[in-house]
Amino acid sequence: MRRSKFEKGGLLAALLFVSTLLYAAPCAKAESVPWGAGCMPVAEGAGRTAANCGASLVEGEAIPPPGAPPIVKQVIAAANQIRHRPYVWGGGHLSWSSRGYDCSGAVGYVLHAAGLLDVPMVSGQLESWGEPGPGRWITVYANAEHVFMVVAGLRFDTRDDPPGASGPRWHRAWADPSKFVARHEAAL
Repeated sequence: MRRSKFEKGGLLAALLFVSTLLYAAPCAKAESVPWGAGCMPVAEGAGRTAANCGASLVEGEAIPPPGAPPIVKQVIAAANQIRHRPYVWGGGHLSWSSRGYDCSGAVGYVLHAAGLLDVPMVSGQLESWGEPGPGRWITVYANAEHVFMVVAGLRFDTRDDPPGASGPRWHRAWADPSKFVARHEAAL
């Protein structure tokens, strides 16, 4: 069967497009990887980080990437435990266990559950937690009014909830960090 030039051209264009995607993906910059897109190939012997191996989001629950360090998996598990709790102003500050959490209470709960925080802190205090700058796996973004965290490429935050929901949730969408101080645990 003979194909028209259009059919051949369309097929060729589709093949070129697919091959470009397949061959360009491993070379793509980390910034071009959608949040929670999953693992990208890395060179043999290279370590996995949130930049090349993000967590997945399945029905609101974060699934850690296979190569994540155990402490990252602990952080994700702790956040998953409270991801359906409502927003409660001051929640998580009198006790780690609370019926609901505010932004700093939620981030504090998660950090505490992984052994990274001993005492509850409000968002302004989290501006000086850990080391300055973004981490490879976990980054806390804090200012005097709000705090959220990015873990293995997913944002854990009390803002931007879907309609009818409030409280800490995982988000794929990025939030502008320009008005926040980025902090991380030294090893992460």
